[in-house]
Amino acid sequence: MDLLLSKEFLSPIWLSVKTAAVSGTIVIVFGTLIGRFLARKSFKGKAALETILMLPMVLPPTVVGFFLIVFFGKNSIVGQTIEWLFHQPIIFTWWAAVIASTVVAFPLMYQSAKSGFQGVPLEIEEAAKVDGANEWKIFLFISIPLASKSLITGSILSFARALSEFGATLMFAGNIPGKTQTIPTAIYIAIDSGNMTMAWMWVISIVILSFMMLLFVRAKQ
Repeated sequence: MDLLLSKEFLSPIWLSVKTAAVSGTIVIVFGTLIGRFLARKSFKGKAALETILMLPMVLPPTVVGFFLIVFFGKNSIVGQTIEWLFHQPIIFTWWAAVIASTVVAFPLMYQSAKSGFQGVPLEIEEAAKVDGANEWKIFLFISIPLASKSLITGSILSFARALSEFGATLMFAGNIPGKTQTIPTAIYIAIDSGNMTMAWMWVISIVILSFMMLLFVRAKQ
């Protein structure tokens, strides 16, 4: 019982949930907005843009981590701007873990949102437009409620993906106890050091969390 309540055990769980909650919120907002936009718009280069958005789903996590290091590193304009604004690089910080989780979880939310909005009859949206509703009212009061099942599914799956992110997080955020060490990285270190008791406890914890989220998704279908 003391081990279950110890800071060593609870810290990665808290960091994982906090990271997944923040990245999940970002993913839900932008995944919904971009999914709605691309579900209804056709333009040159759309296929290439969608391919880029979906790439993190099929790329090895280490490749995603590599690109994040290059994009946010000290030699990039983005990295230098962040360091100038906050007086420290973003690599190996908790926000790096949030960014890594956001990037790998985004495709799940985007794809679910796009599919959900494509299932909304265009005639209903057009009828609301004729009745005087603007784009935001149509989006908030017609499109989102009618696509709610897909949006809920995408939200839960993207949260679960953010919770379980390992490779990109390890490369970009590192494995700093109490700062960037999430459940997956903690399990890796515990196994590597031969601490199977802690490894099992973290494995059971993340299995329970993931099971509950997937069960919720199944109940909503």
